[in-house]
Amino acid sequence: MKPELEHSSRNCWDVYASPADRKALNACADAYMRFLSTCKTERETIDYVLDAVKKAGFSETLSAKTKAYVRPLRGKSILLVRRGRKPLSQGFRLIGAHADTPRIDLKQHPLYEDTDLGLMKTHYYGGIRKYQWLARELALHGVVVKKDGTVISVTVGEELSDPVLTITDLLPHLAYKQVEQKVCDAFEAEKLNAVVAHEPSGAGDPKRARDKDRVKRRVLELLHKRYAVTESDLFSAELQLVPAGPARSVGLDGSMIGGYGHDDRSCVYAALAALLAEKTPEHTQLVLFWDKEEVGSEGGTGAQSLFFEYAVADLINAWEPKARLPEVFARGMAISADVNAAVDPDHLDVYEKLNAAYMGYGPCFNKFTGHRGKVGANDAHPEYVAYLRGILDKAGVPWQMAELGKVDLGGGGTVAKFLAVYGMDVIDMGPAVLSMHSPFEVLGKADLYATVLAFRAFLKS
Repeated sequence: MKPELEHSSRNCWDVYASPADRKALNACADAYMRFLSTCKTERETIDYVLDAVKKAGFSETLSAKTKAYVRPLRGKSILLVRRGRKPLSQGFRLIGAHADTPRIDLKQHPLYEDTDLGLMKTHYYGGIRKYQWLARELALHGVVVKKDGTVISVTVGEELSDPVLTITDLLPHLAYKQVEQKVCDAFEAEKLNAVVAHEPSGAGDPKRARDKDRVKRRVLELLHKRYAVTESDLFSAELQLVPAGPARSVGLDGSMIGGYGHDDRSCVYAALAALLAEKTPEHTQLVLFWDKEEVGSEGGTGAQSLFFEYAVADLINAWEPKARLPEVFARGMAISADVNAAVDPDHLDVYEKLNAAYMGYGPCFNKFTGHRGKVGANDAHPEYVAYLRGILDKAGVPWQMAELGKVDLGGGGTVAKFLAVYGMDVIDMGPAVLSMHSPFEVLGKADLYATVLAFRAFLKS
């Protein structure tokens, strides 16, 4: 049989054209849309994952006999482990993704009143284009922690009966000066203030008419009535503004999914689905969801923390005490599961078409990340790339190879380089997404399905 001399990527819709495949593809998309609509913060995502794996028999207790183990960290990161037939000293299969997404955070002292409006000060999180968050419905999600340690979950704006919040925009009639400015100057971060109220406290009471900050007072009364919190409780809160409403099918054919947080919750969902489906592995399976990737993987719950290292050391102590941690890491194989930017036909000038990711052609390998000369990159070894090509081709899963934009224009970072420091093989892989980092990203349903199958093939390899 003659080898194929030229590479030809396969369209997922052609590969998964049978009625059985389409049924499975649509079921996967429907389940993911429910997940995406429910999980809009890293805490909500980790709670969902923890509940799902506990129902599947995973335990937080680690012993010599444990087969399926889960280790959460502060409600923001989590490690899932299924023990393989082979010992840890012969390596593991790891998929790592991140559960955080770009958003608008409330400042710790957020509430104030101006021109008879109740407003909240914000500080954006991660790489956003600020103007995309103006003049749209926003929901308030997060937690407030009281001095006695009580954690109060807050969600406002997701039910049809709920009010929503918004950040206003300047009308075009008064924006002549603004439209001549650079985008970075025209939209100031300190002006991303959320409108939260207008009715004053004690409306109709003449004795209250001259009181100061009546609208702010009204907001505090509402928060206390609904959540029993006071203004000082907001100092120990993590509250986020996220796009309100559920994920939706996109396109007249319903072939895509639009919603908030495909980056990187599409990979969280795909990795979780793959782990729950592959129940009899040869090598130990590790699935790790981190926080803080969008701000450099810093902090105690990010990929730069020692959480993963400590957890693997505990696995070794429980399952194979004579194994050495450096050898276990060095024999591990990892996928840094993260999305790539799909080619946008309206912005072809920023893509190098031969080495770009296209929607519909399956998960995309990024051999290297970084920017301008691969600075800050993990660069996967060609031996590992060849190994993964073989796995996916054998499983019949479409895949593609790409980088993020033109050399001098593009670039980005992932958790891959923080795994590579342990000496393991690692590469970035995930589906291609349109409008990445926006409040309404777009993902192909067929790409999601192919990514789940790709992760399954890797975990059982």
